Amino acid sequence: MRKIAIVTGTRAEYGLLKPLIQAINEDKELKLQLLVTGTHLMPEFGNTFEEIEADGFVIHAKVEDFLTNDTPKAITEAMGNTIKGFGNVFVNLQPDIVVVLGDRSEILAVVTAAIIATIPVAHIHGGETTEGAYDEYIRHAITKMSRLHFASTEAYRRRIIQMGEHPNKVFNVGALGIDSIRQLQLLGKTKFEESISKKLDQYSVLITFHPVTLENASAERQFEQLLISLDALENTTLIFTRPNSDKDGRIIVKMIDEYVGRNTERAVVFSSLGQLRYLSALQFVDFVIGNSSSGILEVPYFNIPTINIGDRQKGRLMPESVINCPPNSEAISSAICKAKESEFKTKIQEQKHIYGDGHATQKIIGPLKNFNLTNKKKPFYDLTNFNFEKL
Repeated sequence: MRKIAIVTGTRAEYGLLKPLIQAINEDKELKLQLLVTGTHLMPEFGNTFEEIEADGFVIHAKVEDFLTNDTPKAITEAMGNTIKGFGNVFVNLQPDIVVVLGDRSEILAVVTAAIIATIPVAHIHGGETTEGAYDEYIRHAITKMSRLHFASTEAYRRRIIQMGEHPNKVFNVGALGIDSIRQLQLLGKTKFEESISKKLDQYSVLITFHPVTLENASAERQFEQLLISLDALENTTLIFTRPNSDKDGRIIVKMIDEYVGRNTERAVVFSSLGQLRYLSALQFVDFVIGNSSSGILEVPYFNIPTINIGDRQKGRLMPESVINCPPNSEAISSAICKAKESEFKTKIQEQKHIYGDGHATQKIIGPLKNFNLTNKKKPFYDLTNFNFEKL
């Protein structure tokens, strides 16, 4: 039986991976090894490993990174702890393939340990670009360290091949998060309001803002501009989700908590909404605002506007429902006005869904089963027909 290790380090990533975890767990030809690290094991981020266990999954290993704060030094030390921890885990569990998603620092550490142990890596969501964050570098590094690739669009598949990966090992499967939208039975409005202990006002907004690690303006400055714009909204419920553990993340957490403390009648904050509540919220909010990849990948399937602030997601393919704006209050307020326009809201009801059809899980399972485990070498795939004279 082929042993497939899936690694998750954040609440958002687990939500995306959940359909694949479930499918592997139920497949009689595969054995699931679920490995948990990162913010899942941190109380300040909600100890979200408990959500994984509540879903009925067995966690085969927990690797703490001992992240003390969000400085570059602390994050680098945490990556070292993660490499060491997974080095031991891979010796003990001996997985046949390690599956990872995305572009976070702890995943780079996991993949580093895997290649030293000569365990092939399957990477989900490679080939994408996010020019405003150092995730950009990490994602492409993981691509080159991986043997199997599951891209979310054909354009991203081609970019992975451009990086020297063999076309036979690169698959366009769509965005994995769409599978959950198709499969989950979402909460009704009353149940959702009960779950957040807040009755929604005439309007409601979901806000997720992460640190901007490669932009000139600080996370504090950018988020302050967003809060100024939110202050102007009337009869509006504000639902905040706390940011990830990237550099300067704690500054944003502090600002959110202080803002919600001043606006308890209309604002709530969660370390983690969890996948069910997050997707359920998208049925009822008027728009989503911030700089999360979810606003580009998953939110458009609900045909509601996304206001994407700054360059953190710059380079991604953008559905019509995404409104891009610079990180200043005037531009953000203008984007909010556009998101509220009936003409714009009507237009995006017919938008093309560019990130797949919600069947990514099935498209991933086959290559995981058929991958040749005996050959440890990976040749570089040259684009021999490319006309370099045009460069």
